[in-house]
Amino acid sequence: MKLNPEDFQSELTSVWSFPERGDWATHNSKYRGNFAPQVARNLIEKYTKEEENVLDPMVGSGTTLIEAKLLNRNALGIDINPNAIELTTKALEFEFKSKSKQKALLGDARNLEFCKNESVDLIIFHPPYLNIVEYSKGSIEGDLSNISNIEKFCVEIETIAKELYRVLKPGKYCAVLIGDTRKAQHYIPLSYYVFNKFLESDFILKEEVIKAQHNCTFSRKWADSAQKYGFYLIMHEHLFIFRKPKNGEVLSKFKWSMKQKPKK
Repeated sequence: MKLNPEDFQSELTSVWSFPERGDWATHNSKYRGNFAPQVARNLIEKYTKEEENVLDPMVGSGTTLIEAKLLNRNALGIDINPNAIELTTKALEFEFKSKSKQKALLGDARNLEFCKNESVDLIIFHPPYLNIVEYSKGSIEGDLSNISNIEKFCVEIETIAKELYRVLKPGKYCAVLIGDTRKAQHYIPLSYYVFNKFLESDFILKEEVIKAQHNCTFSRKWADSAQKYGFYLIMHEHLFIFRKPKNGEVLSKFKWSMKQKPKK
């Protein structure tokens, strides 16, 4: 069944599920690891206005930029992989009347020299989940998808989080879509390691959305092992929506701690 933008309905809860991916414009699911356009559309419509600026610092095959074009938002996509820039640039070559501009540039999310301080209205960030999908297979220095060590991965994520904080306008939002993994049959909460790096970089949490995964060929091939060794297949991702505090904003009400003593 072919879906059109007219079929889109904004999400109202903290659980999102898209059994049928949007395939309007030039969207497709061939690029492994890309997310459904419904994710980008929900975020762009909720957190930006027309002609505001959207940034995707790991643009992949261009899902965010395609939606930005359709929704009349300016958008910049960055990727360390030239193949991703080529795919995104090609994906943007469809006819649509819009006053906005979208562009994909080769670059590194750790150093967004293309962006001025506090110039972005919304960031949509979908990093690799360690080396589950090795996009450059070790051929590109600095590619996070070639990192298998969790500690090293988180060090790089922290650098990126600080750079995203720099370019985001105060009071605006940064959405991070990230999943988890397993090692030695045990659950590795990669999403929450990433979550903590963003909190340590002074973002505050606005929302957490649980996104169901569908048609995961990679996960299904582990079905027999899951039955044999007694573990569950991971079929969800976390969408953390962070906010950059406004200048002078009192943050004590957002900084929760289990160590805080209750008032008598």
